[in-house]
Amino acid sequence: MSTEKVYPMTLEGKEKLEKELENLKTVKRKEVVERIKIARSFGDLSENSEYDAAKDEQAFVEGRISTLENMIRNAKIIQEDDMNSDTVQLGKKVTFVELPDGDEETYTIVGSAEADPFEGKISNDSPIAKSLLGHKVGEKVSVQTPGGEMSVKIVEVS
Repeated sequence: MSTEKVYPMTLEGKEKLEKELENLKTVKRKEVVERIKIARSFGDLSENSEYDAAKDEQAFVEGRISTLENMIRNAKIIQEDDMNSDTVQLGKKVTFVELPDGDEETYTIVGSAEADPFEGKISNDSPIAKSLLGHKVGEKVSVQTPGGEMSVKIVEVS
């Protein structure tokens, strides 16, 4: 018997997934069904690109709904009181300086379900996060990235 994957996430991240799920179920599903109905009215389905596109979108929406339901069902909320204040952990915001040139970067380490690098949220499965987890402010850490190895110094954890 296989065990379900656990999705660590913040409460905010879980709420965001729940909103997306609700939108997919109540709005997007209906839109796609309507597009399929309209495309069917065009006649011959074997050469109907609108119908094919609508069916593809339906498959995507249903797949996303299934994925979100699984993530929400297996969510493990990161508790603030479980955290050590100066150690890099899941749910913490970490600021580090790349050595030796000093480029400062700040990221929040979150579960893979809510990772969004454009919002400064990186997955705990990413090379940077994996290297930083468990380290404290002031420590120098070597990070293996696809582009090679880099050294960083942890400046702040909040």
